[in-house]
Amino acid sequence: MLDHCGVNVSNFQKSKAFYSTALKPLGYELIMEFDNVVAGFGKDNIPDFWIKCESPVTTRAHVAFQSETRNPVDQFHSTALTAGGKDNGAPGLREDYSPTYYAAFVFDPDGNNIEVVCHSPKG
Repeated sequence: MLDHCGVNVSNFQKSKAFYSTALKPLGYELIMEFDNVVAGFGKDNIPDFWIKCESPVTTRAHVAFQSETRNPVDQFHSTALTAGGKDNGAPGLREDYSPTYYAAFVFDPDGNNIEVVCHSPKG
């Protein structure tokens, strides 16, 4: 089980705004921020996803967030695109992964593949 993970970003303010918006449908919010270069996002006052403005910039990571239902997957995709992300896979079933793998993918401002997935059979 992972406790937390993070990516290095090229533009702190841009990435902070992107993740603040994109992760909101999952109940994530900005929980901690240090010196305008580090931010921690999470739920229930526990940050588990971090960004840091530092070289080398992370550009090809794949980070997948889990959702208990499918609606937040759809909302994530829509809000992430509105926040400046680039589409890398619209919400839908990925039956080649598993019969109930419902996911959406968006590239963040630095090109990282950010995914939200729901494994529930319905809703």
